[in-house]
Amino acid sequence: MLTRRDILLGTAAAAAIIAPALAADAAAAAFVTGIYDAYKGKDAHGVPIDSDRAVGRYFEPSLATLIRKDQKAAARRNEAPQLDGDPFVDAQDWEIAAFDIAVTDTAPGKASATVKFVNAGEPKTIVLDLVKIKKDWRIADITWQRDGKPATLRALFVH
Repeated sequence: MLTRRDILLGTAAAAAIIAPALAADAAAAAFVTGIYDAYKGKDAHGVPIDSDRAVGRYFEPSLATLIRKDQKAAARRNEAPQLDGDPFVDAQDWEIAAFDIAVTDTAPGKASATVKFVNAGEPKTIVLDLVKIKKDWRIADITWQRDGKPATLRALFVH
């Protein structure tokens, strides 16, 4: 027979298990929302990733290394890098009024953020694969739809 004490202990145990997952979602959602807030409105400047520090602030180390390597090689050749647009909105220009952001846990320390918006009359859906490094969230990859097919940020750097 279940007692009131057993039910309370079971509820407390379930809450202790669920609470960290909810906190992870909130932190991951705050990270993604912080990025996309910089793209809202007519005169939004977005998130510049033109320095090593900025790249490291948003991307996990191996992806950050690929982005930096691409930027530096392009500068040496005086050419455009493989990543020649803004990866967060998959465009070079934007005017975006609002974003719909949904974050879900995919594994311990990993999450997926689906971001939907309209840019220049074109609906877009972008998926960010997130990974938690220490206490902070970083982007492990970004998936866009190009010509009706998925394309990823990491794949840009595979020759």
